[in-house]
Amino acid sequence: MAVEQKRRDFIGLSFGAVAAVGGVFMLAGMKKSWDPLPSVKAAGFTTVDLSPMQEGVLHQVEWRKKPIFIIKKSADMKANDSRDVIIDGARYMLSIGLCTHLGCIPSWRPSQKQFVCACHGGVFDESGVNLFGPPPRPLDIPPFRIDGTKLVLGETGPEYDKLVNQAKA
Repeated sequence: MAVEQKRRDFIGLSFGAVAAVGGVFMLAGMKKSWDPLPSVKAAGFTTVDLSPMQEGVLHQVEWRKKPIFIIKKSADMKANDSRDVIIDGARYMLSIGLCTHLGCIPSWRPSQKQFVCACHGGVFDESGVNLFGPPPRPLDIPPFRIDGTKLVLGETGPEYDKLVNQAKA
């Protein structure tokens, strides 16, 4: 009877060990499937070199399939301390180029220093603040981090946190 009991205990322990190892591999596989692919992580960040930008000219890039507007402000453009990004002493307007009313892409009119949304007549100033029409709020600012004279879209840095905190105040 003792030999039979030892055999049953051994088979039970063996089955338990195999089940535990299988469970660990299953959990590892599940975690790996939850993590984003490296290609998806890389697509989440866009780096923009601001050094060649000219004052008053709209520079448009794409980040996560959205247009991003960047303007290096000239001296005759209105400063907005709660929205301007300051890099190397220069002020930049940075925003997601989608109207906050229905998501249309506004066009930049340099002579008027305004963004105008043709869909419903929304108007934004050179800082992206809504001036007229149905847009309920200013143009959104994408998460960013400053790396020297480069802007890294998709990461949050202290400058972005500062702008978000100023907007909440």
